[in-house]
Amino acid sequence: MKTVALLFIAVAAFAQSRQERGKRVVEEALAALGGERFLAMKGRFESGRAYSFYRERLSGLSRAKLYTRYVLRPEPPPTAFFGLRMRQVYGKNEDTAVVFLENYTGWDINYRGAKPIPEADVRRFAEGQVRNVLYILRMRLGEPGLILESQGTDVVDNAPVEVVDITDADNRVVRAYFHRTTKLPLRQSTIRRTAGERDEDSTVFTKYRDIGGGVMWPFTMERSRNGEKIFEMFSDSVELANDLDDSLFTISADTKILKRK
Repeated sequence: MKTVALLFIAVAAFAQSRQERGKRVVEEALAALGGERFLAMKGRFESGRAYSFYRERLSGLSRAKLYTRYVLRPEPPPTAFFGLRMRQVYGKNEDTAVVFLENYTGWDINYRGAKPIPEADVRRFAEGQVRNVLYILRMRLGEPGLILESQGTDVVDNAPVEVVDITDADNRVVRAYFHRTTKLPLRQSTIRRTAGERDEDSTVFTKYRDIGGGVMWPFTMERSRNGEKIFEMFSDSVELANDLDDSLFTISADTKILKRK
């Protein structure tokens, strides 16, 4: 019995040590991203080129503008709190747009009018956001049940990294890789299960730059699913936008509402 008790104590101490290290790595990453200035970021505007892929082949490309506004989170935040609004504008003439809202509604907008986005699609978008390490660092730290656990060191994409598993109260696990020198997030991976299928999603973050006031943000993001590239965004510019107008995330009174087929 004494041996079992000592083993239990040793295992508990090891787990605590891993969590303490995980917390330290995440705190260093937050500081590298801008610390309190990063946490105070209310909105962001990104413009650049977006590429989509199917079976590793280019299936679409477009000019893109992304308007993101974070909403005030309750304290303490609920598990997997989804707290942002986003407007995605595509095309040279900016004639198509998609809007996602924090209440799990959204709009698909073009020159004909606006269609409501099915709630399931908005929730799928939201699920991707709450698993994004940059969103986690901005909006989810301090969430009840959120565990940060170090998985040690590794070398990823020829860079030395600290590996941390971020697990929430609903057992979502995001494995994040932080550069050991710059402390910035370089990559993340997460497993999603839908309709009985298992998908491994990964995102690579590169070309960090100061977007204002010491806040760092990646200008290139690449997403893959089960090892196949599905999306890439190359930003020409990214800037803080703390005063985005409500009109970006609503439709005007004279917009025709289209029915979904």
